[in-house]
Amino acid sequence: MKILGLQHAEVEHPGYFRHLLKEDGHEYYAVNLDQGEEIPSLHNYDALWVLGGPMDVWQVDQFPWLTLEKKFIRDAVFNKGIPYFGLCLGHQLLAETLGGKVGPSACPEIGVKEVSLTEIGIDGVFFDGVDETLKCLQWHSAEVTKIPVGAEVLATSDNCAVQALKWSTRAYSVQFHLEVEADTVSNWSQIPEYDLALIQEKGSGGSDILRKECESEMASFNKNAERIYLNWMQTSAHI
Repeated sequence: MKILGLQHAEVEHPGYFRHLLKEDGHEYYAVNLDQGEEIPSLHNYDALWVLGGPMDVWQVDQFPWLTLEKKFIRDAVFNKGIPYFGLCLGHQLLAETLGGKVGPSACPEIGVKEVSLTEIGIDGVFFDGVDETLKCLQWHSAEVTKIPVGAEVLATSDNCAVQALKWSTRAYSVQFHLEVEADTVSNWSQIPEYDLALIQEKGSGGSDILRKECESEMASFNKNAERIYLNWMQTSAHI
């Protein structure tokens, strides 16, 4: 399977999912949009992954390539039915391009937090084998405020109603992160917007605090990441 990955920060890559993809012989091709790399044709790819990033979906003046990216995502998902997996910003972009809305979070989520599956999430394929309440890394100050027509909410939390989405049969996205690795927090802390949000939430030692929080949950993160990865592969009909 050849997966096209749209990335918005070099250090915000598929993380632990890279190990799973390599293990199964799948190929992942990254396009770093923030570095000016152009999006190729989907003709030679089997799926589209869209990763997180420090920008917001509405910042098209500051990041003009967002406009082209949105058109590309909509065409891939809505017109072509390409299997899609979105993380954080990729979750928000999926919702907006399909007609939903994204806005600033009333209560930004930074840290290891709990997410609960909805009844639809419990009964569906994407979260099969995952506990009804799971811990994950959150690092966002924007969220989906209105879901697209035809979308279903698979997971939620107290401060963010739309933690995971399904649209049609092959497009899935999550607001949270399970791709966490040992160096994820230290790498992401190098991004000024992320570092500022972390300091505001946890103080000047926020990076060390969050890194330790993630270390204590790493086995659970990896287990859930593998389960969700396998489930997504099942929805894309490639295993």
